[in-house]
Amino acid sequence: MRSQNTHLQRGTTGGHPDRIWTSGRLPSICKGGIALRNALVQVDGLKKYFPITAGIMKKKIGDVKAVDDVSFSIIEGETYGLVGESGSGKTTIGKTIVRIYRVTAGKIMFDGQNISQLKETELKEFRRQMQMVFQDPTSSLNPRKRVKDIIKEPLVAHKIGTRSERNMRVRELLDLVRLSPEFLYRYPFMLSGGEKQRIGIARALALNPKFLVLDEPTSALDVSVQAKIISFMSRLQKERNLTYLFITHDLSLMRNIADRVGVMYLGNLVEVAPTRELYENPLHPYTKALISAIPVISEEEEAIKPQKIPLEGEIPSPVDAPSGCTFHPRCSERFEECPLVKPEMVEFTKEHFVRCHLCS
Repeated sequence: MRSQNTHLQRGTTGGHPDRIWTSGRLPSICKGGIALRNALVQVDGLKKYFPITAGIMKKKIGDVKAVDDVSFSIIEGETYGLVGESGSGKTTIGKTIVRIYRVTAGKIMFDGQNISQLKETELKEFRRQMQMVFQDPTSSLNPRKRVKDIIKEPLVAHKIGTRSERNMRVRELLDLVRLSPEFLYRYPFMLSGGEKQRIGIARALALNPKFLVLDEPTSALDVSVQAKIISFMSRLQKERNLTYLFITHDLSLMRNIADRVGVMYLGNLVEVAPTRELYENPLHPYTKALISAIPVISEEEEAIKPQKIPLEGEIPSPVDAPSGCTFHPRCSERFEECPLVKPEMVEFTKEHFVRCHLCS
């Protein structure tokens, strides 16, 4: 049986002057959220497949569909969050946007320019404006280099400044991340987890980028250190008008950081909304299950949290995704249409998008 929720009607688009609408329907860029004219990053129909090969001749026998037709926009100066279980495609999206991975299909617009198919030589200028802070600070730092040389790497690669100017810039960046000059000559093994992550952030800021992809930047750190890093990143964003794509599996952390949140499942966005709206009024069964598992410490939070919803089984393989709605094998609200037809992303209420038959 179809859920009783289906009597609800989709919200109207309203008259927001910055939205781009055509013929009263969602344009393609809006499949995962609102397309805005002041967006710094726009992702449209992004696909990233990794080929599966076999035999001596490495014949292609299939694809790992890590990201499968994802669209969203990131407004200049905001923090856009991506959440979901491991294997949902969050990190792949981040690495594809900064072009660590090549795009299989779709379009990535950065500051009004299409960077999807640019060659490595053409990407150099854009790499100055977008950087990535990686999940594991230990593996992202060269153990054979001293801190001063690690931070200096981007300046050397882009041939910026003289030797003395680069050294001065390194000291400025070390001060910016609240580390004393004595760290200049240390090696990564001599640093704590939080100190390593600050070095990674300093390196990412060396070229004065506009946009940072933060891939689970606190997951490898103790809780007390996490709070310091998050506070530091928030302050830095305000001071430098930075734009963040914040990737994490921790919904309790995301609630205090992001302006808008996209929920990923098996290579697809299934829900996008302003942060408070998402947490107070989740629509997709997967989002409800994730939020219901967040530990709370106050009666106010407990009152708005959905009743505990256990997720059935494990996330399927992106090599052989389920038909129809890819979440249906684990969904407690599935009905006969779910395994047959893939739902479209619709705007259910103002600025709240969901991909679910219960809301269509």
